[in-house]
Amino acid sequence: MSVPFIRRFTTVAALIGLRAAKNELSMGGDPEQHLDPQLDRAYPNLKLPTLGGRQFWGDIYYCRGWRIQHNVLTGHCRLLDPDDVRQAWGSESACRIEWERIRREKGIEPDSSSKSFSRMRGMLKLSGYSVIGFDYPSTQVTIHDSAEYLQKVLASLTDVSEINFVVHSMGGLIVRTYLRTETDPRIHRMVMLGVPNRGANMANVVQHNPLFKLLFGPAGQQLIHDPEGFISDLPIPTFEFAIVAGARGAEDGWNPLIEGDDDGTVEVANTRLPGATDFMTVSGMHSFLMDREDVIDATCRYLTTGALRESGSRQPIAADEVHAGD
Repeated sequence: MSVPFIRRFTTVAALIGLRAAKNELSMGGDPEQHLDPQLDRAYPNLKLPTLGGRQFWGDIYYCRGWRIQHNVLTGHCRLLDPDDVRQAWGSESACRIEWERIRREKGIEPDSSSKSFSRMRGMLKLSGYSVIGFDYPSTQVTIHDSAEYLQKVLASLTDVSEINFVVHSMGGLIVRTYLRTETDPRIHRMVMLGVPNRGANMANVVQHNPLFKLLFGPAGQQLIHDPEGFISDLPIPTFEFAIVAGARGAEDGWNPLIEGDDDGTVEVANTRLPGATDFMTVSGMHSFLMDREDVIDATCRYLTTGALRESGSRQPIAADEVHAGD
């Protein structure tokens, strides 16, 4: 799904905070060197407004609001400007060549902005971060496929010296899936908001529902709580990370269909991941965590200082924590 998202169970996001270096943006050589005129071509284009990629598109390149996206059904690509107007479409190589032409013509310098997490984005920018949003078709592909899109976007950020993640729900699982095969020394810290690090029992409740399968696709099936399932095999980040969980502050939580305190979708206990350097709960619902002022303040503070609370005190999760039911 796109990061400017409709708030549903598997509609999730990753906001990426970046500190830019000063060297010039590079795409890894001249894209025209890789263009095969028989295979790589752009098609005649009408500059049509789009929705920015909500269901079938994944970002593979990002710079200053401009994006190259890949269609999961047809395999072709398109170049979108910051207003989500299609400027070119066809092969990836053709879109990259058109982007380079536009970039040089307009003198676009490497910087970025995001259309998601609007309140948090503003605070992160005040804290000195450049902010981008990562779009991916979460309802159409597996979490592994989305992680491959993330890898391509990170590889395209050649003018960045430090990367910090702010991830909501499935977004955290995509980062952890990326870490199964990839690493990037620029990654500094991450804040997880309502991430089902041990799965979500709500997904177990609805996993066989035909409507759930239709709406949320293969990734939705991977969200279940299962000690031997997909999530249980994901690595724990080796960089610093913190977790913020929504809660009701009561034993029965917001959702009567699942046990324990929860944010309406994910149990507090299932957000916990051994190795986190800080943890906190807020009284809030899953889909709105990133809009809360206390969550925004805690996120900005952690990325800067390594602590979620203004006091500087931390509540780390022990590396050997055992979870009931695992």
